[in-house]
Amino acid sequence: MEKLFNYEPENTVNPYRLATSLIAKRIKWDLDYRSWVSRARLKKLHNQYTDKKAVIICNGPSLRKVDLDKYIDSDVYFFGLNKLNLLFDEIRFRPNCFIASNYYVIEQNRDFFNSTDIQLFLNADKANLIDLRKNVAFIKYCAVPRKFARDCSVSLFQGHTVTYTAMQLAFHMGFQKVALIGCDHYFETKGPSNKTVKAGESDPNHFHPKYFADGVKWDLPDLLGSEYHYDLANQIYKNYGRQLYNCTDGGSLEVFERISLDKFINL
Repeated sequence: MEKLFNYEPENTVNPYRLATSLIAKRIKWDLDYRSWVSRARLKKLHNQYTDKKAVIICNGPSLRKVDLDKYIDSDVYFFGLNKLNLLFDEIRFRPNCFIASNYYVIEQNRDFFNSTDIQLFLNADKANLIDLRKNVAFIKYCAVPRKFARDCSVSLFQGHTVTYTAMQLAFHMGFQKVALIGCDHYFETKGPSNKTVKAGESDPNHFHPKYFADGVKWDLPDLLGSEYHYDLANQIYKNYGRQLYNCTDGGSLEVFERISLDKFINL
C-alpha cells in the first residue's frame, strides 16, 4: 500500500493542543503593531460606502469580455482580486483596491503589492513579505468554518476563495448592492480540491495565460466549498436588505441573480 505520509501520525487528536496552538498564534498576531494598524484602518472603513455600489472583479477567462476602461469614470467601487494587475499593460482602468488571500498569489505578486499605491487587503500570514504602508491593511483569517463576517476588523473565514473575502469586505464597508464579473466558477484543470500543483506553460483557467504558468505552484479550487459559502453570503446579504448579483458573461455560477453589468451600473 502506498504510504500517504512522510511522518508517523499521532494516535489521537488532542483538541486542547490544537486550540492552544491556534490561540498562541492569534495572540502573537494581536500583539504585533501591524495588527493594530490594520484593525484601525478596517474599522475606519466600516459602513463608509452605504450610498455606493460595488463590483468584485474575479479572474476567470470571461473577464476578457469586459471593457473595463468603459467604467473609468463610474461612481461604482471596484474590488480587484489577486493578479488583476496582469491586465494593466493593456488597459487604463484601475480598481479601487486589491484583495489577495492565497499564499502563493501573494508570494508571486509581491513586487506589485510592494510598489502600488492602490489600497491593499492582504492575508496577514504573509505580512513579512509586504511593506506596511498607508495603503495596506492585513486581514487575519480564522479557521472556524461556515462563518460570514459582517465586521471584518477582527477575523474572516476564507470560504475557499478570495471572492468570499471580497463579499465580506464589501458588506463591512457598507455596500448595499454588489456584483461579480469574471466569476466563471469553472476550471479546465481537474484534480482534488485544494491540492497544490505546479502550473504548465500556459494557464487556461484565468484571464491571462501567465496567471499561473511556467511551473509556479498554485492550489486547485474547491468549487463545492466555494459555492456553499457563496450561498451563505447570498443569504446574509438578503437578510440585511442587500443584494448580490452575478454579472459574469457566461460561466457556471447560478447562486446569484444574473443581470448585465451595464444594468447593474445603472440600478
